[in-house]
Amino acid sequence: MKKTLLSLLLVAAASFAATIPDSAKVGHFYAGCQAYSFRLYTVFEAIDKTAQAGGKTIEFYPGQKFDDTAKWDHNATPEMIEKVKKHLTEKGLAAVGYGVVKLGKDAASDRKVFEFCKTMGIGVVVSEPDVAGMDGIEALVKEFDIKMAIHNHPKRPLDRAYLFWDPNYVLGLVKDRDPRLGACADIGHWVRSGLDPVECIKILKGRIFDSHMKDLTEFGNPKAHDLPFGQGKSNVAGVLAEYHAQGYPGPLHCEYEHNWETSVPEITQCLEFVKNWKPAK
Repeated sequence: MKKTLLSLLLVAAASFAATIPDSAKVGHFYAGCQAYSFRLYTVFEAIDKTAQAGGKTIEFYPGQKFDDTAKWDHNATPEMIEKVKKHLTEKGLAAVGYGVVKLGKDAASDRKVFEFCKTMGIGVVVSEPDVAGMDGIEALVKEFDIKMAIHNHPKRPLDRAYLFWDPNYVLGLVKDRDPRLGACADIGHWVRSGLDPVECIKILKGRIFDSHMKDLTEFGNPKAHDLPFGQGKSNVAGVLAEYHAQGYPGPLHCEYEHNWETSVPEITQCLEFVKNWKPAK
């Protein structure tokens, strides 16, 4: 029975990926950038830089600069949305995720997030939700057929109420709910928390819908910074192997939070690592 349930969860987890075009694959995975990697730039520049680095997918975040007068988020006008869609098409990118965005406190705001994602063709909302609002979030997931993935930041020693860093806690929030509720696995923040990302991924098997990919200079240090994949302590090769073994095809989003103004060459190395990775024979 457990094997049957897990098989159903894996099919559900892959169902959104089936809507991502094959052209969005980087090697074995749908892959690109979290736009926060380019937080110093406009959303259009984030699209440009993702494409320049070799990415094929992008995950937007709320609050990025749109132009000198507006921000890019779920309150965007139809005209703004059309401009961004046009630029995505021109650059050959698929927008597949949106977050981290707050959910669970304001039903009207939550609905606007899901409406925005539906209009954009985005299949995953990434959040660190108010858990008291999970019933309402689940209802929106069912109504819009859009996944909600719970993101993890690092463990907070001075804030013991913050629990999203723990994959067992996240699993407990979603395991008895609709299979479209799951996790956005931020492997770098697990490393900062002193957790083995491969073991965390195993815990969340069948419930991972997105992954923020980081390779960090140190294990267990909240101040560790990004390096090109394969050069740090996150065991990115092991993470990719586990994702492949689970049948998870992505999306994977490089979130590079170092050398903000000159990061494109390093992000290019990250995506080349994904492109060149091959499963063991």
